[in-house]
Amino acid sequence: MCGIVGYVGKRDAAPVLVEGLHRLEYRGYDSAGLAVLHRGRLQVTKTAGRVQDLRDKLKSNTKATLGIGHTRWATHGEPNEINAHPHTDTAGRIAVVHNGIIENAEHLRAQLQGNGVRLVSDTDTEPLAHMIAAELAAAEASTGDADGADTVGVSLEEAVMRTLRHVEGAYGLVVLDTKHPDQLVVARNGSPIVLGLGEDEMFVASDVAALVRYTRQVIYLEDGEVATIRATDYRTTMLNGGQANKQVRTPTTVDADADDYDLGTYQDYMRKEIHEQPDALRRALLGRLDDRFATARLGGINLDARDLRNIRQIKFLGCGSAYYAGQMGAMIIEELARIPADAEPASEFRYRSPVVDPDTLYVAVSQSGETSDTLMAVQELKRKGGQVIGAVNVVGSAIGRECGRGIFLHAGPEVAVASTKALTNMAVSFALLGLLLGRVRDLSAASGHRIISGLRNLPEQVNKILHNEEEIATIAHRFAQAEHMFYIGRVRGWPVAREGAQKLKEISYVHAEAYQAGELKHGPLALIHRDMPSVVIIPSDDLVAKNVSTIEQIKARGGPVIALASAEIPEGLADAVIKVPRAEPELEPILLNVPLQILAYHTAAKLGRDIDKPRNLAKSVTVE
Repeated sequence: MCGIVGYVGKRDAAPVLVEGLHRLEYRGYDSAGLAVLHRGRLQVTKTAGRVQDLRDKLKSNTKATLGIGHTRWATHGEPNEINAHPHTDTAGRIAVVHNGIIENAEHLRAQLQGNGVRLVSDTDTEPLAHMIAAELAAAEASTGDADGADTVGVSLEEAVMRTLRHVEGAYGLVVLDTKHPDQLVVARNGSPIVLGLGEDEMFVASDVAALVRYTRQVIYLEDGEVATIRATDYRTTMLNGGQANKQVRTPTTVDADADDYDLGTYQDYMRKEIHEQPDALRRALLGRLDDRFATARLGGINLDARDLRNIRQIKFLGCGSAYYAGQMGAMIIEELARIPADAEPASEFRYRSPVVDPDTLYVAVSQSGETSDTLMAVQELKRKGGQVIGAVNVVGSAIGRECGRGIFLHAGPEVAVASTKALTNMAVSFALLGLLLGRVRDLSAASGHRIISGLRNLPEQVNKILHNEEEIATIAHRFAQAEHMFYIGRVRGWPVAREGAQKLKEISYVHAEAYQAGELKHGPLALIHRDMPSVVIIPSDDLVAKNVSTIEQIKARGGPVIALASAEIPEGLADAVIKVPRAEPELEPILLNVPLQILAYHTAAKLGRDIDKPRNLAKSVTVE
């Protein structure tokens, strides 16, 4: 959520900031703004609209080499120009951009107002600008240094640190001071911040997507870390007083470039990413299939055969689509390894005082690797001595660093808010984990070879589904005017149904609910009527007859049915049929997801939705 960009160097800062904000639009936002230092004065431009609106408002003659920018997703105060970032102090000396939530913001606001400070916004960010300005003013008054030069106890960095010691909550922030025109101060606690290292220039952002056009050498800040960046160098300090020497911080090379974030021939990122899934699957499988021993190679989890045999249970923790991918993974692992496995929303796990079993392997799942609820669940697990690995798509992300080991998804940059290729790569990665766990237990070599063969077939099978996109689009257009839809699944089809309903809801705004097929007659069947279509998931397993019976129950009550089937079903049974290639039974949920992505996409397109940036949602959820 929200986006941060900062620059110090020799370039004209405003175009760099606007381009960076454009690259972060996928994260979700409702207003945008930037502040640059122009001829010693702060120049702030803000809008309640999109980044393009911000670009249109900028003055062409505003030249500056230092600046900060922000896209805001409203938490405190409605989305308007006043509440948009950056926020400044009364004198216009300090400008701040901030991601996260300051939990004691009301207390801080009351204190400032009690001291006669006039706050102009409703945000939890504006108090920070006033507090930093007050710290600088007090320090300068005590040293007699009204010009704010860098004397002992007067640095911008120290003023920021003193302010942050009064702050409770999560933040990623960047501070600009007109009296320190050669630097920005950056801080992180629970909200991602990354530094980009250029040649005689430095960048800061909340996501590497904003940086890859200019540099691929980055430093990820840790929680509790504060950095001062100048064009030629940087230094980092821990808020608790420890210092990290820049010489021991080895930059990470980002495995992406600017072209990865371009649309190419596609109209929107979601469709582009749906079509990138065959290649994403090939990357996820590359070097991970061991034909000799009919198993998988997952060196990143740092568990040998003895460690794997000591695992008594697997638990996946994720939010949204990552949670549903965890459900698919749990099912695959139980089938292949015959050990108990399940999935739980990380947002629930972190609050329910969980019993942590040392023989349970926890898998923290997150595309961005920055999902706040999942990160907090990881920290709770580590505090209680739990074994936890990450499954993330961003090298150097907070969850990846916190876990220290795990499975890299290799999906490539994913820009659309609705996850497609990352979800598919999560599921296939969990199939690899299931194969590995199964082969150190009782899964035969023959079964291992069968799964390996099935995994190798997946990319081409997804290609076949993509070739049928027009047929799926026709079905989507036929039912696009429905106000409600059911997604029905049984056993392997159940997590697929949940993920399918999620996709439809989040990008088309059509109300969709997923139900287990056996639960229909225990209540939801009362809602079936001619204007309530149902998507019924039918894998090619031994439950085909029961799923056919489910369709018949719905049809008997006048409900339209879209059958998503890898199995053969009677001709004319459903109103519409989406056929899926038959795969190894354990792997079919991976394939069954893809047509539901296409169905949701074309429903949303027919309804004229903003597919890549659905309302009220963000790509990376870094606040509660």
